[in-house]
Amino acid sequence: MERLIGKKARVFSMATALGDGSDFGQVSLEDYKGKWLVLFFYPLDFTFVCPTEITGFSKRYEEFTKLGADVLAVSVDSQHSHKAWINGSLGKIKFPIASDITKSVARDYGILIEEAGIALRGLFIIDPEGELKYSVVNALNVGRSVGETVRVLQALQSGGLCPIDWEPGQQTL
Repeated sequence: MERLIGKKARVFSMATALGDGSDFGQVSLEDYKGKWLVLFFYPLDFTFVCPTEITGFSKRYEEFTKLGADVLAVSVDSQHSHKAWINGSLGKIKFPIASDITKSVARDYGILIEEAGIALRGLFIIDPEGELKYSVVNALNVGRSVGETVRVLQALQSGGLCPIDWEPGQQTL
């Protein structure tokens, strides 16, 4: 697998469903220039673990914005499926959900399960200059930790060497 950390993030442009379920939009990596981006992929709409992650990130969205970051969720479903899910069982969220209907973005980020046509639970943190700083990929049956994502973002922004279990306010090395 090709190393992505420390390199420019893979460029993307995708259709979205707005988080409030009102309309569709378009998003590209360029839209996040000058901001941190937490980009996370999930397998499919209308499933079981996925809504817990999406609503978890939405509940803590303000923590990300206070850190100068934005959040973007992505799956291989269409923007129409995303909108129906938001207006149905998922409920409104505070960030858009992008449609990687061609599966090219998941493939570019190395998390596409080709034989199933879905993405693994990949999470990527991209810095304001567009460099990929962090990635973690979970198995399909294991949700991610929003708290750990916030902590890692804070560690990346600290500029220091952060030891195990480092928390904001603690010394860096």
